[in-house]
Amino acid sequence: MSTTVLVINSGSSSIKYQLVDPKTGDALASGLVERIGEGTSILRHTYGDEEVEEDNPVPDHGIGLRRVLELFREVGPDLHTANIVAVGHRVVQGGNFFTGPALVDRDVKRTIEALIPLAPLHNSANLRGIDVAEELLPNVPHVAVFDTAFFTSLPAAASTYAIDREVARKYAIKRYGAHGTSHSFVSETVSEYLKRMDLKQIVLHLGNGASASAVHAGRAVDTSMGLTPLEGLVMGTRSGDIDPAAVLHLMRNAHMSIDEIDKLFNKRSGMKGLAGQNDLRTIHAMADAGDRNARVALLVYAHRIKKYIGAYAAIMGGLDAITFTAGVGENDAKMRELATEGLEFLGVKLDTSANRKHKGGIRVISRQSSKVKILVVPTNEEWEIARQCLTVI
Repeated sequence: MSTTVLVINSGSSSIKYQLVDPKTGDALASGLVERIGEGTSILRHTYGDEEVEEDNPVPDHGIGLRRVLELFREVGPDLHTANIVAVGHRVVQGGNFFTGPALVDRDVKRTIEALIPLAPLHNSANLRGIDVAEELLPNVPHVAVFDTAFFTSLPAAASTYAIDREVARKYAIKRYGAHGTSHSFVSETVSEYLKRMDLKQIVLHLGNGASASAVHAGRAVDTSMGLTPLEGLVMGTRSGDIDPAAVLHLMRNAHMSIDEIDKLFNKRSGMKGLAGQNDLRTIHAMADAGDRNARVALLVYAHRIKKYIGAYAAIMGGLDAITFTAGVGENDAKMRELATEGLEFLGVKLDTSANRKHKGGIRVISRQSSKVKILVVPTNEEWEIARQCLTVI
């Protein structure tokens, strides 16, 4: 019988989960609990062809996860016979402490708690999920897998901000990155697919949150997200790169509070701020209908991606592959075209016909004459978490 790993991603008001075969990546069951603590919550559980949806109130994560385990018994698969060898927990911020997955114990939980100031919305929710899951599944090892771990290999030149070093040290200000499990999974998949371990590659994780990474010979050497997931590419509702003095300008002239500016940059910016929508499918339709704001938003989005491609090619001293992944990266042919347009001088040549073909799986969308391979690779963070669990149990 094959082994399985229950992967849990506990958010501030949600629980996302999958029962994964760590050898094949197959999801035997999956589900989502949304709007925890709100008046009406939504729970979806899928097993094979059967899908159950409930809209009962879920007051807290403990009640939510208990109901999830009940659905495994009622709908399947029964966790007692699923040969679970670990429960893998996504944790956003691992700081300088975790360079890989960690078997959860008291010290690990204390460190995750100590890192809450660096990811207040995420780490506290991740820790809550670990506590509840340990209580409900006490006889299985629990493993924390950190979004930041893949980027602990960044050289000092990439991870260090040019501010007073004592202030930076005291308040742990540096580039940590995010989406590390996705960048790790995708970059390794590309190396295996192209049968080259020495690749100089750029991974573009483009979803509602978006990030870029430069990976040389399997090691991350730079990434676009920084101290927080706000820095870098234009995102669905986040601004990405912006002059820090904009904060001072808004405080002095618009009399905005820190909380108001935080909300502006994280919730009301990006594509939402530029076009009024954060779904790129809607924005493309708006642009096609003649909406100038939508057209400008798409150009800004693509422009930022191209800046990072050029910068990372320079940092690595060359470029072998560019990979698009995540919701936008895997499905938005128009954005892939905009993001690679004009990069022929780098040896980047998109095959327009291959790019526009809608098919799943790994595929190359560059021309045969392109010196740089352009790929689309579906990410699978749950599988990566499951695989990492096996390395520590």
